[in-house]
Order: sequence, then structure tokens, then C-alpha cells
Amino acid sequence: MKFSLLFLSAFFCATVARAQQPTAAPDSAGPAAAPSLLPAGLTFYGFADAYYGYDFTGKSAQRPGFLYAHNRANEFALNNAVLGLRYEEARVRGAFALHTGTYVEANYAPEPAVLRNIYEAYAGFRPTAKSWLDLGVFSSHIGFESALSKDNWTLTRSLMAENSPYYEAGARFTYELSPQLTATALVLNGWQQIRDVNRAKSLGTQLQWKPTERLLLNSSTYYGNDQLPGNTRRRRYFHDFYLSYAATPKLSVAGVFDLGAQQAETRRRHDVWHAGAAFVRYTYSAQWILAGRVEYYSAGHGVLISSVMPSATDPNTDVQGASLNLDYAPSRHLTARLEGRVLRSGTGLFVDSDNLPAKTYGNLTTSLALSF
Repeated sequence: MKFSLLFLSAFFCATVARAQQPTAAPDSAGPAAAPSLLPAGLTFYGFADAYYGYDFTGKSAQRPGFLYAHNRANEFALNNAVLGLRYEEARVRGAFALHTGTYVEANYAPEPAVLRNIYEAYAGFRPTAKSWLDLGVFSSHIGFESALSKDNWTLTRSLMAENSPYYEAGARFTYELSPQLTATALVLNGWQQIRDVNRAKSLGTQLQWKPTERLLLNSSTYYGNDQLPGNTRRRRYFHDFYLSYAATPKLSVAGVFDLGAQQAETRRRHDVWHAGAAFVRYTYSAQWILAGRVEYYSAGHGVLISSVMPSATDPNTDVQGASLNLDYAPSRHLTARLEGRVLRSGTGLFVDSDNLPAKTYGNLTTSLALSF
């Protein structure tokens, strides 16, 4: 990992030095073009999201265990900082990036230490003029929200996004069926796994259809067994659907629905979970954006959200919530965000200030994010 960090630093310094070298005097045809910072096809990018979270209930520095992004309370913290390179030409592409932060600490804990700081690392080529084949580590094909908060309508992630994959490792084949429709097929090491824990490969698909510039529809599926070696195999089936629609140049809405099932202990029945969320975003100006979200998450015997391998005696988990988000962007590289969030569960899923079970949980989260 130290070698990787040194490599990125050395490469960036070398490209900057190259860009600062004097250029030849302009000829009679006109002034010389400005030198490029990076070789053709290669881009350097970065992102840093620093935040402060305040919880109205509970004394712990850790937010509820099923929240993985912006999960620290009552302290200043770094959620996710990414530094990377991407390359793309007519028939070849690839990427390599490292990251760190509390998001990494929470989501990558099951991975071997040497792999935890990999944000993306893949190589790909075009088998045909309309397709790509990529191998490596890349962002998940599931969900409306990503690991980078700048790409999401709300600062914190929905319950459904927090409890479905952020990243994947395997092979990804993407084919452009038409300018409006793209299909993807995947063979993966597992449900948010870089290291394959049981040598049982998983399958995934994705269809994205954009019939107009305003409307986007997405359908993603997953099938696999993600139990640790020595445990009984439990097949997992999952489908994610979302749509986003720009009703006006200022107003956009989105809806997301997830449905999953996993074989139970006896394998004669399935533990089922489903979740939904609705988003609305209003762009007041280039600098100010207001967004809101309502959501729910329901899991039989707490499957996935409480335990990836629940027993028949575990109680069901039902959570509802809402949030309101205000963004201020003084420049296209910097965004300040403030969000208030409330969650409620009838089963006393949370903890109050006296460390007793509570049905309601609320927090405030503020973030300052830089991207380039």
C-alpha cells in the first residue's frame, strides 16, 4: 500500500513538472497551444468529504450499526477521501484509486488489510465497437446512490443504499443496445466483496434505459451465496429498481424500490426484505439546492440490516425515516451541506441518552466536500 501511495505521488509530481517545462517559441502560424497536464486519455481526480455529525439521542460516538457512511457522532471526521487515475482511449480503459476515511473503516472491515484502501482498480477493453469488458474492483451496479456524497441528492445515504453493495470485484460486460438502452452482465466474488470468502461466484445484471433526456429507469439484479465457509449455503436473490425524472429545469424527483430474499436456516423458507425511498430536489440557483427524502426498510428476522445470517427467532426489523438537505456550492469544486434526519422503529432499535432502548433517532450532519 505504501508503494501504491508513493507511485501516485511520484506520477502526479512528474506530470506537473512536465507541464511546467518551457515550450518552444510560437511560429508565424500563431501562439503555441498550452501544454497538457496529463498524457492524452489520462485523468487525475480527487475527492475529500470532511464532516461533523451530531446525534440528538445516545452518548456513543458510533451511530446505529446499519449506517456506514458519515457514521461518527459528536466529532469531526473524514468520511471518504479518494485519489486516483483513470485512463480511456478508443478501445482501452482502466482506473486505479486509493481512499481512506470512516466510510472505508466501516465498509471494508471484512476485507484483508492490504485491500481495504482500494477504491477502484480495473482494466478493460472493447471486444466490439459497442461493448466494454472490465476486470477488477469497481463501483456497484446496484442503487441510486454512490460512495461519493457529491454525486448524491442527499448528504447521508438512505437505509437501502447503506445495506446494499457500494463496491464489487469481478468481471463486467457492458453492451450498448441503443443510444437509450445499455445492458450489463456481471460475474462477481460476492455481495460487496473484494476477496472471495467462499469461492462461490455471484451473478448480476443491469439495464439502464433513458427514453428522454429527462427520464432514467434502472433495473439491477443480484444472485449468489455469501455465507462464510462452514455455514450452510443460503442463496440470495435481489432486485433494485429506480427512476429519476427532471420535471422542470429546477425540480427533479426520484423513486427507488428494493426487494430481496435469502434462504433461511431450514432452506424451506426465505427471509424477505424490501425497502423504498422517494427523493425530491429543487435547484434554487447554481449555488443553492434543497433536497428531501422519505424512506422505509422492512426485513424479516432482520436479514442483512441486523444479520446476514438471521435465525428464526430474531425479530423483524422495520424502520421509517425522513431527511431534509441544504447545499451551498460557492464553486464547482466545493460544496457545503447540512442535513437533518429522523428515523423511527417500533421495535426499539435505537438507544437513548440513558442507553435504554428507544423508538426514535435523530441527527444533524454537516459536510464540506472538495472535488477535482
